[in-house]
Formats: sequence, C-alpha cells, structure tokens
Amino acid sequence: MSVPQASRPEFIDFHLDMMCPYAYQTSVWIREVRARTGLEINWRFFSLEEINRAEGKKHPWEREWSYGWSLMRVGALLRRQRMDLLDSWYAVVGEALHVRGDKPHQREVAAALLATIGQDPGLVEQAIADPTTGDEVLAEHRKVTAAGGFGVPTLFFPDGQCLFGPVLIDPPTGAAAERLWDAVLAWTAFPHLYELQRPKGRADAEQIAAAFEPYLRARDWVSINRGEVVDYAIPAGRASR
Repeated sequence: MSVPQASRPEFIDFHLDMMCPYAYQTSVWIREVRARTGLEINWRFFSLEEINRAEGKKHPWEREWSYGWSLMRVGALLRRQRMDLLDSWYAVVGEALHVRGDKPHQREVAAALLATIGQDPGLVEQAIADPTTGDEVLAEHRKVTAAGGFGVPTLFFPDGQCLFGPVLIDPPTGAAAERLWDAVLAWTAFPHLYELQRPKGRADAEQIAAAFEPYLRARDWVSINRGEVVDYAIPAGRASR
C-alpha cells in the first residue's frame, strides 16, 4: 500500500560522500523519486575519510587535498549560490567516478568537470583557499555523528528522524522507485525499529563488485568501513584492475 501523498515529506536532507559508490546508487534512486513526486532534496555532507581515519593519521582538513573532502568543499562553495549547482556537481562527479571509472578526485579532473556544468574551473582552488568551506563540511559531518550515524547515505526527515540507507546497487526507476520510497517512509512510522538487514552471500558480493567495477578501477585508496578494509570479491572471468 502506498503512503498517502499528504503524509509524504516535502523535503529530505541527503548526506553524501562523493567517493561512496553506495551513496551514489541511492542518489540515482532519490533523484527518480524527486522527478516523480516533487520531493525537494537538500544535499548535505559526510566524510568517510574522517570517520574511517586511523589513529595518528591526519584529519582530511589537515591535508592540502583530500579526495572526497575537497570535492565536497567545492560543492559547499557552489551551494552558496544555489542548491541546484551542488546537485549538478554531485551528478557529474558521481557519473565520472561511479559510471565511467574516471578520477574526479584529482584536482585537474575536478576543474575540467566544473567546466562541463558551466562553472569556472578556478572554483576548485577558490574552494580550497577558503577555510569556511571545510567548516561547512565538518559541521554537516558532525550532525550525522551526533545522531549516532556512521556512514552514507544518511537521510534526515523534517521531523528530525535519521535513517541510514537504503543501501542498494540497482536503483529502481518508475513506479518501483516510489514503492521503495513508500517503504522507507513506512519505516519512519516506527521510531524504535532500528535494523532490518539482508545478509550478503558470495553471489551478492560478486554482484556488488561487478556494479562497482568503475569505482574499483578509478580509486586511489583502500576502502574502509567502520575500521575494516572492504574486500570486494571479483566475479569469475572478470579481471581485477
């Protein structure tokens, strides 16, 4: 049964890290929900580099350039003009990394991508030179951790509820996208329902690795989840890159 239109929220805050392949897949789905329902998406930030930082290592804001952190700082600068500029930035960075297997986390590639959405490539250096862009990213990161959150995608609803997910690799489209949205909204009717999780078997791991192949090819880092190195299984017959 679908959720009545009147009880659907007008907006959500969607916390992302541009480097996360799961968050990207969920963003594809939530954009479809927006197209079908008029939902307003407020793109917010969360740093996987910070949450997974090893003791003794530099914080991302202490480095000259910090992959996802720096791309989000560019996004923060764009958002000061209009939210739709951040929307376009996330879309073009996400497609580059998670679809084509390019390296938007490299400064020169990031600058070139800005030009594709009609923005000055110099905004990359402008964002990095402005320490307040990092302040914005950190404040939104801390909003998630203060709520007990640990990763992305994390959604905040107008009533203050916070949910991690949905986590998927095949974002539904059309009416199926709305059905998933209604399922997420149904979850919020039970504020003490904390977990419902599907175990991942070997076949699931292989499907995840296949879906994330562009990301795996482009990444220049080891993927970490809650302190553990993520080992993506490579499907038989698919060469590791």
